[in-house]
Amino acid sequence: MSESKKARTALRSPLTWLVIALALGGAAWWWSGTQKVAPKGPPAGASSGTPVKVEAARLQDLDIYLRGLGTVTALNTVTVRSRVQGELIEVLFKEGEQVKAGTLLALIDPRPYEVALNQAIGIQQQNVAQYENAKRDLQRYQTLRKQDSIAPQLLDTQAALVRKFEGQIKSDQAAVDNARLQLSYTRITAPISGKLGLRRVDAGNLVNANDPLGMVVITETQPISVVFTLPENDLPAVRQPMLAGQKLEVDAYDRADTRRLAQGTLISIDNQIDITTGTVKLKAEFKNDDDALFPNQFVNVRMKVRTIKNALTIPAGAIQQGNRGAFVYVVTEEGTAAVRTVKIGDRTAESLVILEGLKEGDRVVLEGTDRLREGAKVRIIDPSRAPRPDAQPVRAQPRSGAPGSVRP
Repeated sequence: MSESKKARTALRSPLTWLVIALALGGAAWWWSGTQKVAPKGPPAGASSGTPVKVEAARLQDLDIYLRGLGTVTALNTVTVRSRVQGELIEVLFKEGEQVKAGTLLALIDPRPYEVALNQAIGIQQQNVAQYENAKRDLQRYQTLRKQDSIAPQLLDTQAALVRKFEGQIKSDQAAVDNARLQLSYTRITAPISGKLGLRRVDAGNLVNANDPLGMVVITETQPISVVFTLPENDLPAVRQPMLAGQKLEVDAYDRADTRRLAQGTLISIDNQIDITTGTVKLKAEFKNDDDALFPNQFVNVRMKVRTIKNALTIPAGAIQQGNRGAFVYVVTEEGTAAVRTVKIGDRTAESLVILEGLKEGDRVVLEGTDRLREGAKVRIIDPSRAPRPDAQPVRAQPRSGAPGSVRP
């Protein structure tokens, strides 16, 4: 068979036509896929330009705060100790409870001190009896002396004896009072109002007078104080309102500086500056009705020193620094970025006052400034739709029924 006949026979074979059909189908599929890849650039309907987040400059009353680090300090702290020696027969307090001044806390066995009191009273009564007898004898001697029946020396001796017993009675009264005082010390009471700590001795133990450890510690926590420091440069801003009789508000925040624990007022400023740190100590007082502040707790302090009325403010994050000083990017009416040099006044953690360079309503750029230049086209985005920094890049893929669409 000739070569031409063999070729015609191969073309008539079904397997050959199947291979040709599969090749043509694959080429058509590849061609359609390349035509449906999403074009580069923003999707249809989206405006071009650098995406930015903006906020308008506005007039408002701005509170100026000074910040410092402080430690909570109890106004009074007392270690309750026994003033006499004896057996502790009863403990009447619960650990951690609030007590008032004069509250009975514990009892020491009073019997030895009752005996000592009775003994002092008995000696006093004996001397009182002798004193009264000596006084009666003195009256008799005075009568006899008027009748010239006794010698003057006898009258003088009896008068001296009476004065001796008078001094003895005063000494006996002091001994009785001391014995009664020692007996009162067997009833241990709270010297101040405050919160009790942990009990350091149990009933049945022998306690000694003025034991260094004591029985319990009482701290006055309502009210309570916070001692904090400020740089010496901030001292004039604090002294001026205080000298004018104004009470400065002080807020105490937790260690993370996110939750306000209590609000109080400044009560005093230290009389000298610490030369090693260049700071000055201040003390604020808080009612602390809910026990939010605890002695020796670390807190962040914010103190409002004044309020600026109708201040032109912008967010602190909008400020940029350059060769000409502070500046901001402003979005113009044409949708482009413009550089404005500004003069900054007072500031807080979130906002700052603009003295020159802006007017109310100017839209300053908060996010996206790293890609901006003078005159660059910008696109204002919704903060809720702002792309996340960790977002993955969008990958264009063909999608059936929607030529040129983008699937994330």
